[in-house]
Amino acid sequence: MQNNTFSTLFVGQNLIKLKEVDSTNNFLKNLVSKSEPLVEGTVIMADHQFAGRGQQDSVWQTQEGKNISTSIYLKPSFLPLKKQFYLNMAVSLAVSDALCCFIPQGIMVKWPNDIYYLDKKLGGILIENTLTGSTFKSSVIGIGLNVNQSEFAESISGRATSVIQILQKEVPLMDIMDKIFIFIEKYYLILRAGKFSILQNDYLTKLYNYGIASLYKHNGGIFEGTIEGVEDNGRLKVDTKNGLKIFNFKEIEFIHTK
Repeated sequence: MQNNTFSTLFVGQNLIKLKEVDSTNNFLKNLVSKSEPLVEGTVIMADHQFAGRGQQDSVWQTQEGKNISTSIYLKPSFLPLKKQFYLNMAVSLAVSDALCCFIPQGIMVKWPNDIYYLDKKLGGILIENTLTGSTFKSSVIGIGLNVNQSEFAESISGRATSVIQILQKEVPLMDIMDKIFIFIEKYYLILRAGKFSILQNDYLTKLYNYGIASLYKHNGGIFEGTIEGVEDNGRLKVDTKNGLKIFNFKEIEFIHTK
């Protein structure tokens, strides 16, 4: 454990740095499961994450020392279960606002958990919650961002990007981490204050394809629809020629035509 100079009240003040780990989320969840209490805001950061995971166990690939692979421990016991997606909103807004300090335009949040620059993926978020009855006990917030990785595997190079590809220069990982932690605290305090309308409105302003007629895939078929919003539980509301449709995670796929 290390004390750090992050400009925060609690997020990142207890930082555990690892050279290599299968998944920062797994490592942090193992810490949480032990009997010794873990301080809220604890952060795990790894130089190399060799088995990072995305939503529903999709694989997150990263080059050693080039990108951000981090997990944050929070205890949102104040949050009603029916509004659990607002934690996702808060974290997504925090990461996008942090990136906007370096990349002023083009940063968007792609539902439900991706960070985009224009039409390419810049990073992803994985939130894993532990419940006690009907109350949140803890949340492990995993964040992966492509920062100084200039090349990607051919299979994903057409749909992935990085900060160095966008800016044509390296950015210190800790500079971006500091901004992420600052904005995590900002939006987490908004969440704790129950100001859900602020989070909803800010999230929609950042939402990729919001209010834009676009193509989507569902059950093997392609249709045109317009995202109208996101429900409290995270389901996506899409207006189609057959009326308003509601989609859960992994039930709808964005079709990129560019």
